[in-house]
Amino acid sequence: MNKHELEKLGLGDSVDLYVYEVPVEYQVVQRIIPELWKKHTPQLVVHVGVSSMATTVTLEKCGHNVGYIGLDNSQFCPGSRCCVDGGPECIDSVLDLEAVCQRVTASEPGVAVSISKDAGRYLCDFTYYTSLYESHGRSAFVHVPPLGKPYTAVQLGRALQTIIEEMIKVLEQSENTINCCHEY
Repeated sequence: MNKHELEKLGLGDSVDLYVYEVPVEYQVVQRIIPELWKKHTPQLVVHVGVSSMATTVTLEKCGHNVGYIGLDNSQFCPGSRCCVDGGPECIDSVLDLEAVCQRVTASEPGVAVSISKDAGRYLCDFTYYTSLYESHGRSAFVHVPPLGKPYTAVQLGRALQTIIEEMIKVLEQSENTINCCHEY
């Protein structure tokens, strides 16, 4: 998806939107994700990745720490096969993604949205886990299908706009519960 589609649409005046393209490289992810969290101290980070296997816009519930065996674009794979040595096996997003999925499905009828518990044990999952670890669960990951299979850039941009707006609403509604329950 063209990253500029969401930038064009924006998220309203009350939300500062920063869009970054992260290379498909483990070592870059391990460096840049913590740097972005420190630089912006965001309320929420939403990662978006293209999956050739996706047929819907997919909200990923959790990130996994171990099982990374595929080489990245620089032909590197972590020797430990994990994101964070000693980190939990799985970290869930603090967001109620089922609620987000239901709300988006009701408001964006032209785009199918689903939930997944496996972001694929490659750079998407690696990025997601790293961000969840840094943020104590205040991250989300959305997989989108390739352009035209079946959605246009405009459809995906609108769907992402709606998804992120709903994520922010859900996060704000559950803020008290989140702050007391997610420490690593």
